Amino acid sequence: MKRQLSAFSAVAVAMVVLVATLSRASAFVSRTNAFPLRSSSSIAWLRMASTSADAPATDASAEVDPPKKKIRAERVLSGVQPTGSLHLGNYLGAIRQWVDFQNKEQYDEEGNVVPVENFFCVVDLHAITMPHDPKDLYESTLSSAALYIAAGIDPAKSRIFVQSHVPAHSELAWLLNCITPMNWLERMIQFKEKSKKQGESVGVGLFTYPSLMAADIMLYQTTKVPVGEDQRQHLELTRDIVRRFHDMFCKGGQFKKRCKAAGIPSRPTFTDPDPIIMKEGARVMSLTEGTNKMSKSDANDGSRINVLDPPETIRNKIKRCKTDAFEGIEWNNPERPEATNLLTIYAAVQPDRTKEDIIEEVKDMNWGEFKPLLAEAIINHLEPIQKRYYEVRNDEKELNKILKEGADAANTVAKQTLFATKVAMGFVPPVSDA
Repeated sequence: MKRQLSAFSAVAVAMVVLVATLSRASAFVSRTNAFPLRSSSSIAWLRMASTSADAPATDASAEVDPPKKKIRAERVLSGVQPTGSLHLGNYLGAIRQWVDFQNKEQYDEEGNVVPVENFFCVVDLHAITMPHDPKDLYESTLSSAALYIAAGIDPAKSRIFVQSHVPAHSELAWLLNCITPMNWLERMIQFKEKSKKQGESVGVGLFTYPSLMAADIMLYQTTKVPVGEDQRQHLELTRDIVRRFHDMFCKGGQFKKRCKAAGIPSRPTFTDPDPIIMKEGARVMSLTEGTNKMSKSDANDGSRINVLDPPETIRNKIKRCKTDAFEGIEWNNPERPEATNLLTIYAAVQPDRTKEDIIEEVKDMNWGEFKPLLAEAIINHLEPIQKRYYEVRNDEKELNKILKEGADAANTVAKQTLFATKVAMGFVPPVSDA
């Protein structure tokens, strides 16, 4: 009997040792995924001994995956002048495309989602480069902001603010004026065109406003700027000013010493912005002359469709708009700019339709048949925007709250850039009260 107990004890001890050995082996495998067992039979045997030991090994393998690279956020900035009522060209050529960009996820070349910060401002400082009425400027500024929201700019996704509510715009513009060669500004086409209308009474602000536009972009370290064909020259000027500033102030040991003393990184002060090319249909032409851009400054109100025009006004403007004597209606015939413009508008206010579908519908029509269709398409498209506009504009307290929140966020970024600009140029930083 004693022999049996002794034998049983020996077997029990052996089994305990075996279990302990298997546990240590399983734990070793879970801890050392860098040196996995290569024998398939050994792996199979360990699984039979303890299937739960494999789960930690899988988790450990996942933990050592190479970290994903940090994706740099993009920052987009754009704005429209609050001079007069915003028209169809402002809406289709700018604001609606901002909305599309705001609402669509952006991806890099590797397919990663890129975070985007959007800043959309009412550029009231630009509005005073031409003669203006103070009463009109006040109302147009708030009206433009309300239209941004009515057209789909979401304050929860994008910052909406008034340019003059961020003082750094004016200050940086002056600093840039002082380093920008006059002959760079003399080449700007818009100054040449607008100055002809004002004659000798033209103000200095009209000449230097491209520097203010550059300041608008540079203040926010903007990476992407939505631009139409007529603004590309100004964006290229901005890029030239960025490079000139960096060459003048952001090189060498003295620059690094100034940055270190101010407690900021010694990297180049500004970001070199890239354009976002507007989609087809962005350039809407005048209703009275198909080769001229639709403009708020045109004295003839019949040359444009204002976003807030009532239905009957829209019908009358389309009824009287300039056409041609050709048969049928077609796109992109250089001899028929008015036909191309009206078809472009017709397509733009029906974004779900294809160009081919529209051509098939209208190709055999005459102007008397087409114009009522165009007018109703515009009215139907603008109706919900107009309804939303009056809701926003009539709640001025909420509108001002949105603009303040936008300005607060913009000021936070702008102050940092302006401070870095002054450090680079050698200004004495203000002494903190702390």
